[in-house]
Amino acid sequence: PTRRGADLQSGFCMYAVKLLDFGLAKLSGTTVPLATSGMTRLTTAAPSTAHGTILGTMHYMAPEQLEGREADARSDIWALGALLYEITTGRRPFDGESAASVIGAILKDTPAPVSARRPVAPSALDHLVERCLAKDPDERWQVAGDVRRELEWIARIPSTIRPEPAVSQRTSGSWVVVASTLVAIGSLAVAGLAWWQPWRKVGLAAPVSPAVRININLGAPAASTNLGPDAVLSPDGTRLVLVAEGTKGTSRLLTRRVDQAELVELRGTDGAYAPFFSPDGQWVAFFADGKLKKIQIDGGSQPSNLCEAPAGRGGTWGADDNIVAALDSQAGLFLIPAGGGPVTPVTTLAPGENSHRWPQALPGGRSVIFSSNTTFGNFDEASVRLLSLVDRSSNVLLEHGGMYPRYVSSGHLIYLAKGTLFALPFDASRGQIRGEPSALVDQVSNDTTFGFSRIDFSKNGLMLYRRGRNEGLRTLHWLDSVGALERLDIDPALLMFPRISPDGTKVVWMVNQGPTADLWVYDSARGTKTRLTDGKSVYSYPVWSPDGQFVVFSGVGGVFWTRADAAGQPQALTSCQGLCFPTSFTSDGGRLAFSELKAGGGAIQTVHVDVAGGQLRAGAPELFLQTPSALPFPAFSTDGRWIAYADGTSGSYEIYVRAYPDRGNRWLISSGGGSMPRWSKNGSELFYRTEDSRIMVATYTSEGDTFRAGKPRVWSATKLANTGLTPNFDLAPDGKRAIVLMPAERPAAADADGHAILVMNALDELQRTAPEKDR
Repeated sequence: PTRRGADLQSGFCMYAVKLLDFGLAKLSGTTVPLATSGMTRLTTAAPSTAHGTILGTMHYMAPEQLEGREADARSDIWALGALLYEITTGRRPFDGESAASVIGAILKDTPAPVSARRPVAPSALDHLVERCLAKDPDERWQVAGDVRRELEWIARIPSTIRPEPAVSQRTSGSWVVVASTLVAIGSLAVAGLAWWQPWRKVGLAAPVSPAVRININLGAPAASTNLGPDAVLSPDGTRLVLVAEGTKGTSRLLTRRVDQAELVELRGTDGAYAPFFSPDGQWVAFFADGKLKKIQIDGGSQPSNLCEAPAGRGGTWGADDNIVAALDSQAGLFLIPAGGGPVTPVTTLAPGENSHRWPQALPGGRSVIFSSNTTFGNFDEASVRLLSLVDRSSNVLLEHGGMYPRYVSSGHLIYLAKGTLFALPFDASRGQIRGEPSALVDQVSNDTTFGFSRIDFSKNGLMLYRRGRNEGLRTLHWLDSVGALERLDIDPALLMFPRISPDGTKVVWMVNQGPTADLWVYDSARGTKTRLTDGKSVYSYPVWSPDGQFVVFSGVGGVFWTRADAAGQPQALTSCQGLCFPTSFTSDGGRLAFSELKAGGGAIQTVHVDVAGGQLRAGAPELFLQTPSALPFPAFSTDGRWIAYADGTSGSYEIYVRAYPDRGNRWLISSGGGSMPRWSKNGSELFYRTEDSRIMVATYTSEGDTFRAGKPRVWSATKLANTGLTPNFDLAPDGKRAIVLMPAERPAAADADGHAILVMNALDELQRTAPEKDR
């Protein structure tokens, strides 16, 4: 110590100063950061360092380290410049209220000259520190000895001090002590830097920077209605777009710079979800109001519509200015010009598949990875496929491996399985896997029902994710119009498609178990649960026959039936080339309505059904209506004269009614979105579900060929488990209550609020954790 008691405004604190673990070390050909990746503050003890983390040194990290690029001795010259600046002025050159703001300052800002902070400092010191802190390593001092010589020169020439009239002689005189101290400290640091030099010349492995994880406040709670990641990074990692809770219970898009706290609303984005950036970061595309839209990131204009998207499930904006997106929940992918133009299908569902979604363009824009699924509402064991945009061919990269595939520029395929994030070395140019998967992070927030994870990557090495558990587990409840819930004695699981028996005493539902899905029946009078199907395939969309003796359902290759008492095996009723979803019988059981999923949308079919020898038999299907939407959910009225169905022609799915047989007229029932119609047995009410999972009801009358519906009203304000366009309720025979799916548990608070984890140097971490195998 050379003096005591000076405050940081007039000089410096010289209390038992120590120099601790400075710089980077090389060991066995690998760059190993010591406790810091720069200079530790001289007035503090060395921070402890756990694997993959750095504590207390961010203010001294060079831009190339924060961006995940190669670090070398010049990175330590940066740290020395930051230290000299702080010693001289009493302030760090780059500071902020949060880690994110510090990062932004290092990457973008230029600190005030030393002489502006300390008027008595030599002007030559401005030059020395400014060159140490050059953003480009090539513009810095290249050899550590030059920094030492520059410091020695400054100390020897007191005439370079720039005096100020108001500065006392005591303060000016102290500069000689300061300059000498700087030379001593600088010489020690330079000695450490010089130790680096031989290692730079031997051509060993490039330095690998450890990942730095920072818990950041995004600034706004996530929207509860969002079907997709809550926050996405711009390609250059400088900006975020958030899907935040709006003022009217819906979502909206907000944007902010990573290094700033101020949030700016993107006007006209009410109801937005699943946003994704353009390659230049100037635009954001998103889904809202049954459409795919885009808006400029500066928020200076209203969004423009690109195409209809009744149930968007992710998109990607390629370098060729084309977008590949999933526009409906049970359909293939489509190509949409970002500037507007015709929509072209680029994938079709293979037999057994029910959805393609969450695409991402690979570098070069010639191929896309995406999720492919064969079971409803459980993407935890989805497959990862690769699509060639050149010849429209696709192949499986990962069979039943996980969901939400992302490619990162370190050369890895990222995906999620059972809440854990995995990395797989992947050659994007050849479309080849080049190694074994490695677990990266556990407890990453995800939604297995819709197949997405709350995670995103920038091209320069930033990773953003939320922690949380798997979502999708549900329970079965009775619900009445005032919101009273009564839970059935059924364990939480991936439950779907609840249907009530005609006498109201039994419930059938589907339990999703990954690659298989079975139907179960619960007898409320006896409290028993019985499995109806054989556990060998995927069975869904159960419907009771009007006499309660049979259950008809969807299976691979068509529509099947089985006895409701489980006495027998599933039997084929009618075959389909694609997927068929039975939804409704006429009250006499003589005709069944089902929807058939085709390449161009859906088709409502009806088929004559009778019972012979204790078995169901069906005639030839008859087309009732071709629809552009994949899931029309046709339902016969109680008297069999009308069919209610959902159609997304206008963008959002809405409920319509047509006469049966069809006479060409249709009547709009819903207002503001609707699906899954259910007729009450009283012959005067039609129920349906809204996009935000509430049950609505509309009264109606009919006379001759005319149908009249009243204004829809909320039957129950209780929000059900959000299952997208998969049925989550059924109406009891008395019309006074419904069987509904409810979330088994609400999202964790840390996942629902505005916090996330920002990871820097994620690319280096990936290369270390999941190395490519030898070619």
